[in-house]
Amino acid sequence: MKPTLSELLSTRRILVCCGAGGVGKTTTATGLALAAAREGRRVLALTIDPSKRLAETLGVERNLKAPVSLPEERLRQAGIEPPGSLETWMLDPQLIASGVVRRLAPSPESAERLMNNRIYKGVSGMVAGMQEYTAMQALYDFVQEDRYDLVILDTPPSRNALDFLDGPRRLSRFFDGRIFQLFVPSEEQGFVQRAASSLISRVLSAVFGEETFGDLQEFFNAFATIFTQLTRNASQMGEFLADPEGVAFLLVTSPSPAALTDAFFFRKKTEEMNLPFRAFILNRSQAYDLDRVYPTADLLGPAPSPAALSGLAKLQELADLEVAQVKRDQKLLRQLGEKAGDQAMAMALPNLTGGANDIASLLKIANVLVSS
Repeated sequence: MKPTLSELLSTRRILVCCGAGGVGKTTTATGLALAAAREGRRVLALTIDPSKRLAETLGVERNLKAPVSLPEERLRQAGIEPPGSLETWMLDPQLIASGVVRRLAPSPESAERLMNNRIYKGVSGMVAGMQEYTAMQALYDFVQEDRYDLVILDTPPSRNALDFLDGPRRLSRFFDGRIFQLFVPSEEQGFVQRAASSLISRVLSAVFGEETFGDLQEFFNAFATIFTQLTRNASQMGEFLADPEGVAFLLVTSPSPAALTDAFFFRKKTEEMNLPFRAFILNRSQAYDLDRVYPTADLLGPAPSPAALSGLAKLQELADLEVAQVKRDQKLLRQLGEKAGDQAMAMALPNLTGGANDIASLLKIANVLVSS
């Protein structure tokens, strides 16, 4: 049975919004968050990089250490009242990584040593999987805190947006046991192994330089203990995100060929990874046709002037073009519904002139989402 978005908003713990850049994914995620908060849920919207106007509307700033509530005035405008609440936070991978290190390191001193380590600073922004890993860790932390009824994740506008689910495996490949053995020899090694390790250490020290080799040893020593817990957390979160009762993946797209290609790629990816895909949301199209009024002769009264009839004819030509676009996009919406499968839906959002970066337009989006 196909669930409605209203049902998803009232029953799920996490909604993951995916889609290409420029399709209005962040706006859609915000509309979902507003709709859920208005229904009395405690909601956190995790954004990536909202537009300036949308960020101002939501009160989102960069580099904040923790989520913040919408300003009181915005909450009143949105009709959000207790127990409902809406907090937002812009994901900062480096900030999340630092918080994890401080929490899992054996001591504050060892945490500071690791974060000041030159190798850690480079690796945390370089290693494949590290940034996606931090997104997974952020979700894990918020679920464990149980502070929110619903977390809505606005993923990066990239075909690799689902990589955060695969981050643990890719990061594990970097921190392969053989690499640890090169830089952090085990105390349980025999004489021959210790001799070989000593030789390898001298070679690596000559290759990297003593200072860099020392930084590498310190880095692997410090991160080894933390990595074990991170992997356990990410594995638990991966299992949680595959739970159809607690999580739903939503794919936001537009009629543009590039956006549709990415949407179908995401859809295939969710199937391969056995993720609970639940909706295509078609944005920036003409498929939503409920509020349209088309020009007809009835609008001119019983005795229209020649000028009025001429103007009406020109308007009707434009209306005919718009009707053709509506039919095209509604056909696309039906195709998306077919591709969605038995357990997912397809819906269209109204194409708002000027976008949806203020509370009034965001609420219109929210109302349409819950009515579908």
